Amino acid sequence: MSESLRTISPVDGSVYVERPLAGATEINKALDVARAAQAEWRRVPVATRQQILRKAVAAFVAKKDEIAAEISWQMGRPISQAGGEVAGFKERADYMIDIAPEALGDYNPGEKAGFNRFIRREALGVVAIIAPWNFPYLTAVNGVVPALMAGNAVVLKHSHQTPLCAERFAEAFEAAGLPKGLFQYLHLSHADAEKLMGDIRVDFVNFTGSVPGGHAVQKAVGSKFIATGMELGGKDPAYIRADVNLDHAVENIIDGAFFNTGQSCCGIERIYAHESVFDAFAEKAADLVSQYRLGSPIDTNTNLGPMVRTSSAAFVRGQVADAIRDGAKALVDPAKFAANKEGTPYLAPQVLINVDHSMRVMTEESFGPVVGIMKVKSDEEAIALMNDSEFGLTASIWTADEDVALSIGDRLQTGTVFMNRADYLDPALAWTGVKNSGRGCTLSKLGYESLTRPKSFHLRTTI
Repeated sequence: MSESLRTISPVDGSVYVERPLAGATEINKALDVARAAQAEWRRVPVATRQQILRKAVAAFVAKKDEIAAEISWQMGRPISQAGGEVAGFKERADYMIDIAPEALGDYNPGEKAGFNRFIRREALGVVAIIAPWNFPYLTAVNGVVPALMAGNAVVLKHSHQTPLCAERFAEAFEAAGLPKGLFQYLHLSHADAEKLMGDIRVDFVNFTGSVPGGHAVQKAVGSKFIATGMELGGKDPAYIRADVNLDHAVENIIDGAFFNTGQSCCGIERIYAHESVFDAFAEKAADLVSQYRLGSPIDTNTNLGPMVRTSSAAFVRGQVADAIRDGAKALVDPAKFAANKEGTPYLAPQVLINVDHSMRVMTEESFGPVVGIMKVKSDEEAIALMNDSEFGLTASIWTADEDVALSIGDRLQTGTVFMNRADYLDPALAWTGVKNSGRGCTLSKLGYESLTRPKSFHLRTTI
């Protein structure tokens, strides 16, 4: 009897999905089929690929209400917000499809008498994508759509928390008429996922997940000379300067910290506020967070759902308790949130002051509904604190002075610098991280570079 995965819904603790796990036989078959299909697909014109993938996007969006409900039940995002992931999926997919002819076109280094010289982008072959549960479509689409557009085949292994997302991809591609074998999904154990990545028939691995997971990926592919793309999380900072538009900053920073119950790789997890605005910001932030409505994500009035697992909520509770023990002050009364209960994934949001970098809540990735606010006296102090992290995914600067934001941004060790916004991926810009936030790049024209290899043509036309 084969092993199976069981998705426990954070909504009510019920088993929402159960699926058999694939094994060595299924992996072997999927990779053989993928290689054969890719050999034909790489010769299909880019314009034809565009037509098929646009049909797939349309088929996916047509099921948006069903998909949104499934997101809520699988990982706990409020139904009032879950539909936004479908819209974000479409935005990213559309952009990467539209930019493909330019990104994949031949590069001509310039005329040289008697020669025809150019560089062509060639598909890698089979791309394995390992996707997480927290933004199950937005993380996966970053790799799936451009990989196919570039002429590759894709094998997707999705999180056991969100297995229906892999199946929704397959459904959309089938409706669009994507040739068989070009997109496949496998529900796999961790051990078999490592076997998939390590197989000689896999030419690139795209992984989104934890730092330990990233190390496991590197180990799995270590016997091959292939590249990997990895997004491994963050502890993203926000810096509030004295010249900030305070109300705008409060609204957007708090949303950036608590959207999706704080379960976002690029969510704001630590805040540094100039001493002249610290008290006002902290007061307004705590007041706004106290108005959140924690409850069942199926309730349309809820804007803060449960964490994905009880163990995740317990981890954040531990961070908060340790910080308070060490001198932090909690500004939000958990008693205001009736759904907040120990031993469940329902966790009251929290804002902390009197925090510092000796506390886990300011250094460890929380991935939950908590944020600490520190007082700073200068840009220099803020920059030093923002860079004092093992992570470097995004950082945001809240100021009226664009020149200052650019100057500070140049000194930050991060993949993306925001000014007066946060927690958003513009598909026209490279999505990348430094330090333990990973390596590689998705989205934008540059996102196609890791999914292709350059091939130079040097043709002597005059003899």
